[in-house]
Amino acid sequence: MTLKLGMPINYAGDFRETIENLRDFESVGVRRVTVPEAYSFDAVSQLGYIAARTETMELQTGILPMYSRTPTNLAMTAAGLDYISGGRAILGIGASGPQVIEGFHGVKYDYPLGRARENAEICRKVWRRERLEYRGKHYQLPLTQEDGGSGLGKPLKIINHPVREKIPMLLAAIGPKNVELAAELFEEFQPFLFHPEYVQEAFGPALAAGKAKRDPSLGDLSIVVQTSTLITEDKDAAENALNGVRHHAALYIGGMGARGKNFYNSLVQRYGYVDEAKLIQDLYLDGRKDEAAAAVPDDLIRKMSLIGPRSYVQERVEAFRGADVGVLLASPAAHTHAERVESMRELAEIIG
Repeated sequence: MTLKLGMPINYAGDFRETIENLRDFESVGVRRVTVPEAYSFDAVSQLGYIAARTETMELQTGILPMYSRTPTNLAMTAAGLDYISGGRAILGIGASGPQVIEGFHGVKYDYPLGRARENAEICRKVWRRERLEYRGKHYQLPLTQEDGGSGLGKPLKIINHPVREKIPMLLAAIGPKNVELAAELFEEFQPFLFHPEYVQEAFGPALAAGKAKRDPSLGDLSIVVQTSTLITEDKDAAENALNGVRHHAALYIGGMGARGKNFYNSLVQRYGYVDEAKLIQDLYLDGRKDEAAAAVPDDLIRKMSLIGPRSYVQERVEAFRGADVGVLLASPAAHTHAERVESMRELAEIIG
């Protein structure tokens, strides 16, 4: 599988300056950009602006919570972004979590697996310009009187002709059932806190089960991984960058969700760090965040990052490639823009 280099845009900072700088990254081989959403500004308007300021980069939504938009709206949004960018859109969707969905959107967080399947099926019907007639468990098109509607709904099809009838879809997934669904029904799947040496332990059975039901027309499943990068011989600079990764990991392993309801904590336990995951969560939820970060296993931090001398980064790139990773979304950890561009240029050269 061809390995692509991409990068995420941060939530914070001067957006216009960031996008002007993005063209420098495009010129050195960054082939994809992804914009997060969560409960920040919406990702789509920003990607529309990026589409006008770039030429070749793929534009990935990362990640649109599927509860905050109807499946048809997701399809229209992706088709619109694909249209203005000349066929560069990647529709990344995910379930998010009840804290955001029920807290920020006021929408019930239920049936994430079934909703993801129906979203994918409806989106593809829209892009094929079929009249929308769909009878799912969670979505009914048109909405009939029996479904609680007025009975006036009509099975419409999108007015415009989409640039592509198969816009690539990505599912953010780390739980076994979601990973299985991604492997069955999506072009790409994006896990989190990805340790390539433990891909079999964490995801192997789910990936195999999903691929057994996969339509060959979807092509090979690509794994999209977010990581941090700093190519340097300076040990202090590398340790400082790794410390940033450590604190970020502690936030998710320890603070995202309640005890017993933290997907990221469960993932790290599947890697084999059972006691460590429980300790990180206990420390973090007790407000001892620095101690929680210090408890994150050094092996996990180093193996899921691209930080260190060029020879080490080359080894890690090959480890990701060997784990069927198709896209590395790398956040450059250097301090200046020029240094970040050079770091990404060197990483693009390593990837080849």
